[in-house]
Amino acid sequence: MGDVEDPDLYASQPLWEWQQSEMGKWIMERAVDTPEWHRQIEPMSYGYQYAVIAKIKDIDYTFWTLKWGNNIDRGTV
Repeated sequence: MGDVEDPDLYASQPLWEWQQSEMGKWIMERAVDTPEWHRQIEPMSYGYQYAVIAKIKDIDYTFWTLKWGNNIDRGTV
């Protein structure tokens, strides 16, 4: 995401769409604690990157890695 006045507002729709996706629903159901999103400065573009962080059980992490581990679309939110 580029340099905008309110990056959280611009990121809210893609974050919501992720939460409604198959992967997002799966994480939301199995997370030990409520997942959090974090905004990070992206120095190459002077913009922002967002990451969703969730704590899940070891067995769930293994399943997630096998199902989605190579299909993460990085850098779109």
